[in-house]
Amino acid sequence: MAETLYDVIVIGSGPGGGGVVWKLAATGKRILVIERGDYLPRERENWDTREVFAKARYQADETWYSSSGASFKPGLHYCVGGNSKVYGAALFRLREQDFGAVAHPDGIAPAWPLKYDAYEPYYQAAENLFQVHGARGEDPTDPPAHAPYPYPAISHEPRIAALAEDFAKQGLHPFHLPIGGLMDEDGRGGTLPQSALLRCDPFDGYPSLTNGKADAQIICIDPVLAAHDNVTLLTNAYVERLLTDPGGRAVMGVDVVIAGKHHRIDADIVVVACGALSSALLFLRSISDAHPQGLANGSGLVGCNYMRHNNATVLAISRSENPTQFQKTLGLNDFYHGHALSPANDWEFPLGHIQMVGKSDGTQIEIEGLPDALHWLPEKPFDWIARHSIDFWLTSEDLPRAENRVFYRDGKVHLDLAPTNMEAHHRLREKLRQIVDKANIHPHLMDRTLYVGKNVPIGGTAHQSGTMVFGEDPATSVLNLDCRTHEVENLYVADASFFPSIGAVNPTLTIIANALRVADVIAARLG
Repeated sequence: MAETLYDVIVIGSGPGGGGVVWKLAATGKRILVIERGDYLPRERENWDTREVFAKARYQADETWYSSSGASFKPGLHYCVGGNSKVYGAALFRLREQDFGAVAHPDGIAPAWPLKYDAYEPYYQAAENLFQVHGARGEDPTDPPAHAPYPYPAISHEPRIAALAEDFAKQGLHPFHLPIGGLMDEDGRGGTLPQSALLRCDPFDGYPSLTNGKADAQIICIDPVLAAHDNVTLLTNAYVERLLTDPGGRAVMGVDVVIAGKHHRIDADIVVVACGALSSALLFLRSISDAHPQGLANGSGLVGCNYMRHNNATVLAISRSENPTQFQKTLGLNDFYHGHALSPANDWEFPLGHIQMVGKSDGTQIEIEGLPDALHWLPEKPFDWIARHSIDFWLTSEDLPRAENRVFYRDGKVHLDLAPTNMEAHHRLREKLRQIVDKANIHPHLMDRTLYVGKNVPIGGTAHQSGTMVFGEDPATSVLNLDCRTHEVENLYVADASFFPSIGAVNPTLTIIANALRVADVIAARLG
């Protein structure tokens, strides 16, 4: 190691860690970013369906265990940029009502101790930073914003434009998805020659071969390293433990394993941003005499209240062909709230969010297999289905339960997860079935299980959050309102661990916005 003492160590280079580093780099302080993995290789396999999905080429090669004792592979990616290297780049603000208590049949999604107003300027900054393309005012559930999106919405291709029109005729409010990407259009929907983001099928779940996706590596880490020599990136380095002073009130440094050897690196401030699951596990590994249950775990809540949305990707078969290349441009929030706020929802409770997802190809459909209900199709019609497919991502809110948790037992990682709020998810799927039936689309919806978790629901760790909730009371929260641990005065968390509830839209923009907010707190502390 060239240096062993830094002003700030940031563990994790995903949207949370990347956001903190991007904001703190200008302070001139010595900052070390520690990343467990390496740069994800740019290779033709980035866009190979069998490699990415069936063989899980870029997924962490780990085995975890469920509460039943069954083993599974978690859907995690250890690389510069973290899970954002394969995310769908849909960058939503939480709805304003999500910051208050929201009733569901299975319980209450708790209110946030900070409300939307505290996040609005950081949401705007996050949208600017991650080059979000969108259109304010189309979505009636949009929260207030003091400025437009920094870039115009990515245009619909003809089949998706027709679908939006069909939905609008049903009294719904389709809108252009807010997408983070380096896309330049010619005003007619064509992609300009210099555009890094292309109109092509491999997007959701795939790394961007052209570096056109607005991920944490492209937007934060690489530009910071190019512009600031006070920032250092250490890759292929696994932080085994956080090291505290004898009283356990301050983190002194980290125990990091590099090529099988342990090294100690010290810092005045440590920011943990490994993702909600891995950050909690790091805290649980960092036991000491002062913290026998895990670091900063006097409340016993580290690892608890794990949330991950109720997600499903479904394929509908259009009666007409769908030649769309970049399908992820349309969303629907008409069923997001309960009936009082969402008239299209005839239930008193919220249902959730619908958006387009990356286009299916024949290989994906072949790997997943066909349900019996599609026996009327030609034999092995994989490419035919792909040509006619229209693909949707459905999200309903998951509720925090202390019993839903990640923890170690006998040196192995266990993840206990009992689903919540599934009635809303089933009702949302039925709403989608009804509206596509009126839009020249067959009403049968085929699950794309390969994309969301390879047929193992617990392994689908997309949208992970909630394992170290923030709040004012140390007895009922792990972090304070600045996302500093109550018990350790120089230890911060900057990923989705802090979420008290998760709403029903993609959480990444909220992670970035909060990371910028936490970075402001740390910058003020650094002076």
